[in-house]
Amino acid sequence: MPRSIAFCRTAALAAALSVSLLIPSALPLHAADQADSTVIARVGDDQVTAGELRSAIQNFDANTQAAIAKDPSSLSQVVRSLLAQRLILKEAIDKKWDQNPAVTVALARLRDNAIAQTYLQSVSKPPDTYPSDTELQAAYDANKAQMLVPRQFDLAQVFVKAPKGADPTVNAKAKVKLASVRKALAKDGADFAAVATAESDDATSAAKGGELGWLIETRIQPQIRAQLGPLTKGSLTQPIQLDDGWHIIKVLDVKDPFTPTLDQIRPELSQKMRAERAKALSQQYIAKLLQDNPVQINELELAKVLKQ
Repeated sequence: MPRSIAFCRTAALAAALSVSLLIPSALPLHAADQADSTVIARVGDDQVTAGELRSAIQNFDANTQAAIAKDPSSLSQVVRSLLAQRLILKEAIDKKWDQNPAVTVALARLRDNAIAQTYLQSVSKPPDTYPSDTELQAAYDANKAQMLVPRQFDLAQVFVKAPKGADPTVNAKAKVKLASVRKALAKDGADFAAVATAESDDATSAAKGGELGWLIETRIQPQIRAQLGPLTKGSLTQPIQLDDGWHIIKVLDVKDPFTPTLDQIRPELSQKMRAERAKALSQQYIAKLLQDNPVQINELELAKVLKQ
């Protein structure tokens, strides 16, 4: 899918996966999940098991986990990042990088941070009974207006590449192709999928008959959203020029806005409430700890730190 149709997060997700795997997480480790020894991938003598993959995913932040759930194909990037980490670690140890004084200090800090963070999480964990059904219902009722799911469109496209600022010759050829595509689509009984497969310059969607999949209205570029507004199932837009070229969009289906029921979002709402309660409990714990152990700060010396 061209980046201009929807706000694509593929590159951001890949970066997040790489960073998350190569920097130790402050989240609790799920060692028990590593029991599944089924080998998913290997490079040389190193391998990644299904259990290790699940453990790695569970140690990502919530946004990255959600992105992976929406795009299962990104799991291959997780596997590659895990194996890359193994290769880097092996090379570093072979070169005795772990004995570098700066690394020794960094490891000590990471150890201290891991101990403190996991302990804080243990004393901030909400009771297993939280939230109760009554608490869930109250939270649902209080936030129901914010739970509205916007209108959704199942879209397909024919894309004619003509990047903004391209050579006039390129633009001229694109306009000729666009005219040809429009003529093909205007014929009685025209098969949009067949035209998209044969003519679209976006290889990914062309391979699927132009299909882009379901997109939430608010995630669609404004120029396209403006034309989709009055359209119904089976309708086509006029050619829409974006920075990457021309897009002719077909509305395959439409879902009206709706508010999910409590039962539909119970797991997600419960998880969110538990996370918020854990955060509040950790803040309370730290505040009480500092109250019981007053901190004394030399303000004069503190002011000199950034000046040095």
